Amino acid sequence: MTLRKIVVLIYPGMRPFEFGIACEAFGIDRSDDGLPSYHFVVASETAEPVPTSNGFTITASRRFDEALDADLVIVSAGPEDGLPAALPATLAAAHAGGAAVMGLCTGAYALGAAGLLDGRRCTTHWRHADALAARFPAAQVDPNVLYVCEDRVYTSAGTAAGLDLCLHVMRTEHGARVANAVARRMVMPAHRAGGQAQYIEAPVPPTGSDGLAELMDALLAELPAEHTVNSMAARVNMSPRTFARRFAEATGTTPHAWLLRQRVLFARRQLEAGREPIELIARRSGFGTAALLRHHFQRHTGVAPTAYRRAFSTTGSPV
Repeated sequence: MTLRKIVVLIYPGMRPFEFGIACEAFGIDRSDDGLPSYHFVVASETAEPVPTSNGFTITASRRFDEALDADLVIVSAGPEDGLPAALPATLAAAHAGGAAVMGLCTGAYALGAAGLLDGRRCTTHWRHADALAARFPAAQVDPNVLYVCEDRVYTSAGTAAGLDLCLHVMRTEHGARVANAVARRMVMPAHRAGGQAQYIEAPVPPTGSDGLAELMDALLAELPAEHTVNSMAARVNMSPRTFARRFAEATGTTPHAWLLRQRVLFARRQLEAGREPIELIARRSGFGTAALLRHHFQRHTGVAPTAYRRAFSTTGSPV
């Protein structure tokens, strides 16, 4: 996808927060920092003011037909019912013309009404996932991820996950350097993987909660070492069964899966920022061998380490 023209479609009942996410991500000229700028358009169906869910209105000077030659069309979160017929029709036409379409949070309902979720993986806020799946049974709704990108159809979970999706699009289009720089300007993490869990009981273990936070910090500094459930449990004075249960309650995943993801994330940062051989990165990340790194890296990211480096290296052409 070549990202030049981006159109946000506004409609009655839309939620301003997700609309603001689109404006923050793509509607600000950051060329003073050497970052890409876009032809950013906000469009409504008619010239009438558009009422938002928060009781105020927005008036746009452009109309829905702006989406027909856009590279990316975004629809904010909004009501599940009563969508204007022109909204899904415009989304379907834009996608058929080659545009990517993005539904932020419950904006996925507009994509579903356009028939764009049929046969595709997608997501929305976890509170609305069951209803989305019931409304559009041909959609493959995954309630446990932050965002999904499939066949130029992009969907995100609620609130901040929309920014994660926008940064992912920038990362894919422009590379890691641009996405990281935009994230720094927005004072947020540069990257959260789309497969990260949306909702867990305690996303970040508080300091002193059974020593899990301290253990996780220590493990991040000891990725090359071998860690088992037994050895990790012993460090926080728990039985392996109790440790595994409390770790899952705190992180939403198992100790083994969490450690694998941290090793993959470490390898990704190394591939982006440096030019070290894959074998060295495999040892530093705790995989031990290049073959094992390639296996887990491909499983988590969908691409081989060398392909990832070619796409996202911030240090020029790798050796």
